[in-house]
Amino acid sequence: MNLFTARLTGKMLSTEQFEKTIYDMQERVKRWRAIEKSPELAEYNELKKIIESSDFQEKKNALKNRKYKDTDEGRKTAALERLSSTLRMKGYKYAQNSETFQAFLKFRESDAFQNKEDNSVTASERRMYNMIYRSAFYKNYQKVLNSSELKQLIELEKETSTEDFKQRNALWADEKRWVHSEEYKKEKRYLELAKSEDIKFYFTSREEKIDWAELFRPSFDDDMTSSKNWKPGYGYANPAMKDGHSRTSEHQAYNGGKNTFFAEGRMDLETHQESKKTVAWDEKKGFIEHVFDYTSDVMNTKEAFAQESGLFMAKVRSQGFGHHFFGLTTGKLKSPMVALYHYNGSTHQMGYVDGLKTQMANLTGVLRSMYHVYSFRWTKHELIWYVNNLEILRLPNRLPKEAMFFLAQSWLPKTEKGGEGKLKVQWARVFRSVEDSPLAQRNTKE
Repeated sequence: MNLFTARLTGKMLSTEQFEKTIYDMQERVKRWRAIEKSPELAEYNELKKIIESSDFQEKKNALKNRKYKDTDEGRKTAALERLSSTLRMKGYKYAQNSETFQAFLKFRESDAFQNKEDNSVTASERRMYNMIYRSAFYKNYQKVLNSSELKQLIELEKETSTEDFKQRNALWADEKRWVHSEEYKKEKRYLELAKSEDIKFYFTSREEKIDWAELFRPSFDDDMTSSKNWKPGYGYANPAMKDGHSRTSEHQAYNGGKNTFFAEGRMDLETHQESKKTVAWDEKKGFIEHVFDYTSDVMNTKEAFAQESGLFMAKVRSQGFGHHFFGLTTGKLKSPMVALYHYNGSTHQMGYVDGLKTQMANLTGVLRSMYHVYSFRWTKHELIWYVNNLEILRLPNRLPKEAMFFLAQSWLPKTEKGGEGKLKVQWARVFRSVEDSPLAQRNTKE
């Protein structure tokens, strides 16, 4: 894979652009998470449930479109006005409010009405009462008194005089009742929330099917400001093995972390020209004491994390002589290793090493003076390697069966000329989810 050509053709983002992509996506995640827990989203969801309900829509339609005359309140008010305005009912009401007529009714029920010799009623009063008795006014009163219209009117007056009816009637009689309603206020607030940038962002992200449930929640996130996550050695699973040993087939002795430096947010494994006597592995003699001309280091993160599947990323470069490796291991000699970054003295590589078959992809066009982000996605079905956003290698059905941790190492094979060099790791991160990532969203392969 020629990275120089990939950069020129735009298939591969620059490291700065890719890091910005990661940063921007992390900021989107933070924003999405904050909105997810916000009272505004909770209010929006509650209002949405109310406003989309059939009850709300029916009430809204009624408030906006129903005519007052078609409402129960409008019909009863109209009926009351119609009954009250008839001449017969007006005459009846007038009779009810007339003191003279009420006196006549009282006289009519008395013994004096029948006894003409009763001196409690004057002759003039008797003549007036008799005149009322024979009048059409009294006949109208009698007719209305026993009528169904009066009964209906009394029922309407009773019902329309209640506070509940008055409130309902005031609502339906109001031509701007929709604007003045509580439903309008709820819908207005709902629409305000729907137009907010945060709510739009939240639901746009969901519509894009971006699953942030685990993405960007790292189980390991090291900015290389200290050695708290890194320990010297290979991280062997077997405590009986001599961890951090060198080999007599190499120029360097591993120096127990003394050649590893944390500064400026970066971890440097440095290979120095200096003599060191230490125990080393010899293919024929086993472990023997041996004098080396150089010192270097091997470092691991076994105590910080060990993980099956996920997204593993590191920003790495190297310089000078030697082989430089940054990848994943299980801590077992015969178990597989994953090379995120391997400089073999002449070529950069990425790939998979195990007892069955080694599969490595060579990278050309890599400037060693430049950092790149080397990534490895371990999914349920396959392994995928990337440089920045560019897919380099994909291996289906070659899955490790154990949790793995980071291993950083620099060494000098005796088959090559010795010299000083450095492995520089700007940062390393591990994410628990791999189904969605800045890599999964933009997979390009030359």
